[in-house]
Amino acid sequence: MLIKIVGLHAPNAPRLRALLGAAHEVQALDAFPATGEIHADVVIANAIDADAAARLRCRLVHVPGAGAEQIALADLSAGTTVCNVHGHEVPIAEFTLHAILEHCLQLWQYPARLDAEAFAEVYAARPQHGEAEGRTVAIVGFGHIGQEIARRARAFGMHVVAVTRSGKPAAPELADEAVAVSALDSVLPRADVLVLACPLDEGTRGLIGAQQLALLPAGALLVNVARAEVVDEQALYEALQSRRLGRAALDVWYQYPKKGQPPVAPSRLPIHELPNVRATPHISAITPALLARRYGFMADNIARLQHGQPLRNVIHPAG
Repeated sequence: MLIKIVGLHAPNAPRLRALLGAAHEVQALDAFPATGEIHADVVIANAIDADAAARLRCRLVHVPGAGAEQIALADLSAGTTVCNVHGHEVPIAEFTLHAILEHCLQLWQYPARLDAEAFAEVYAARPQHGEAEGRTVAIVGFGHIGQEIARRARAFGMHVVAVTRSGKPAAPELADEAVAVSALDSVLPRADVLVLACPLDEGTRGLIGAQQLALLPAGALLVNVARAEVVDEQALYEALQSRRLGRAALDVWYQYPKKGQPPVAPSRLPIHELPNVRATPHISAITPALLARRYGFMADNIARLQHGQPLRNVIHPAG
């Protein structure tokens, strides 16, 4: 079988080649060819625009992550199946709990220097910090990621509110209460922490705007490990700049660097420069264990395709 890994994941071609063996040809491409039909049995890519999708002739498109919003599904040929892969929920949940604990403990208050000269003064003026226990965390999106975050938050004694489309979470035992997205505004005034872990679609784009940010308690924390566009960019900047929103941990952004194009900042606005923002470059899921899990999953799906077995994680079946 011919497998093409295109774009950001192209450097992982040797990993997949080692998993599949010599019977498969694995090609690494920086980008799709500009013209002509694109032939392969399997294509692995984070993004496929409408033009490339219309020229693609393959049996399986495998997204090497969970989000498929950059795949032009409507333009793929009828014979193409699209699958995604998870495996990122554990590191993202750990990242999120770190952000929550950092916010509660406020470690930035403590001096960078603790020696004989400074000790007496800083010891006498020790600031108080908060606790995670008893705080309320609202988690928007209660899938793989949201459930792992809830599992850890409950271990710290936090009150977990699951926010889902239906108001009925898949794992109710992990939530102290659940509400529908349509009732989100009723939860926000008591949410010490708002975590976004939902997919980006037309129902969630701009879900958190100026009104929602204003409803949060003063000093609340926002953690976004979903997609930047779930939060209105201008409203987020203004809420953080004015300190109406206490702090934000942002791992997803409104602009990303693209090969061959001029450098861009993470946002059109200087959100990443604000002192009450923990800005990270979309790294919450990136661990060696994640890559092992994801590529093992994709290798298994490719073997299933070869042997005519049902594929796992189908998000767009062949027509």
